[in-house]
Amino acid sequence: MARNKTQILVVDDDQGHRSTLATLLSDWSHRVTAVVDGESAIDACKNSPFDLVLMDVRMTGISGIDALKAIRVHNPAIPIIIMTAYSDVSNAVEALKAGAYDYLTKPLDFEELKLTLERAAEHLKLIDENSALKMALAQTFNPGEVIGKSPQMHALFEMVSTIASSEATVLITGESGTGKEVVAKMIHANSNRKNGPYIAVNCAALTETLLESELFGHERGAFTGAEKKREGRFWAANKGTIFLDEIGEIPLAMQAKLLRVIQEREIQRVGGDHVLKVDVRILAATNKVLKEEVTAGRFRQDLYYRLNVVSLRLPALRERREDIPPLAMHFLKKFAKKNEKNVKGFTPGAMDVLVKYAWPGNVRELENTVERAVVLLMGEYASERELPPALFDQAEEEIAPSRDFSDMTLEEIERVILTEVVENVGGNKSEAARRLGITRKTLASKMQRS
Repeated sequence: MARNKTQILVVDDDQGHRSTLATLLSDWSHRVTAVVDGESAIDACKNSPFDLVLMDVRMTGISGIDALKAIRVHNPAIPIIIMTAYSDVSNAVEALKAGAYDYLTKPLDFEELKLTLERAAEHLKLIDENSALKMALAQTFNPGEVIGKSPQMHALFEMVSTIASSEATVLITGESGTGKEVVAKMIHANSNRKNGPYIAVNCAALTETLLESELFGHERGAFTGAEKKREGRFWAANKGTIFLDEIGEIPLAMQAKLLRVIQEREIQRVGGDHVLKVDVRILAATNKVLKEEVTAGRFRQDLYYRLNVVSLRLPALRERREDIPPLAMHFLKKFAKKNEKNVKGFTPGAMDVLVKYAWPGNVRELENTVERAVVLLMGEYASERELPPALFDQAEEEIAPSRDFSDMTLEEIERVILTEVVENVGGNKSEAARRLGITRKTLASKMQRS
């Protein structure tokens, strides 16, 4: 919400100084409330939405610093400017550490006060703009499969709200089924290009020859079967966004051509002589660890750096288990409506199974599981009977007797554990190292030694 006049709370036990400030600030078109001590300031901030507090550090009763700390507990975003005598600058430093926006020394320089208030006003404006952007994100985009209240998803939405309006290239990483394309659509829907086209390309689904034609287009007769001219996906995405899914699957020869397009924003159709300028924002996604692909020589380092301007990692579903119940209910309602069934929810036992399962296929697997349950369901609540056996097989594995290491050396045990952890995370060595609590370099050394 945009602010009209800044509402300022003046806190000072010196009546003359308090009255002078109140008059001056009113003359500068601010709305002013003045109180005599820290206790009154704390109460005032609890009861009224002040935009800014101007407070003396030395007062009868509780000090300005203690009042500052109490106010920030109630409203951590409010800018508080501390006034202090020149001889008490150490108190000002303490106030800044406690969260004060700035400090001014007495007697006040009114020009300096005015400039400080203007800076604070800019600070308030940024807060408003950020709130407006978050509100627009919530109103514009229905997150669908990216439902989640976990800290990981909250951080993801915060990041999306920050980068959506920029022109930065974004690399979205995460395991298969985590919802990378949904995030790409969310970025486009909240960008300045939202009224332009959104074009998605699955790079893994096409051969190298077809991929070049699909991305850049071709002229008639460019190759066998090219009976008519094709514009290509980059041209179709002009003035909008192109989403390159499974970017890690692009062959090296095509990577060089794609790098040129990203650098120059120019394309050349297969069999064509003309260079065409395109105005597109590029979003890319992969379930591979591109740094490892670069090291292995399968992915160009210069292309990796061009793509990885902003990186978003989608957490696996097993890393945010608190999101499983709301996601499951979302899919339950979706498929109940689709199948015209009156389904109210899950039994406690069924939900317990869903939450404990590791979901190697992530959100996509959960969605398919819930659809299956709705299709099979005869009553109002989905129970364990409607869940696939694989969910219970894992539970049995978890309570199975542990492996007998008694005849193995420490080195052999370590090799078995390292191998299992790497396999369990789909070969992602960075994730395996994180779970083992070691660096990736240490993991590589140990595996090489094994």
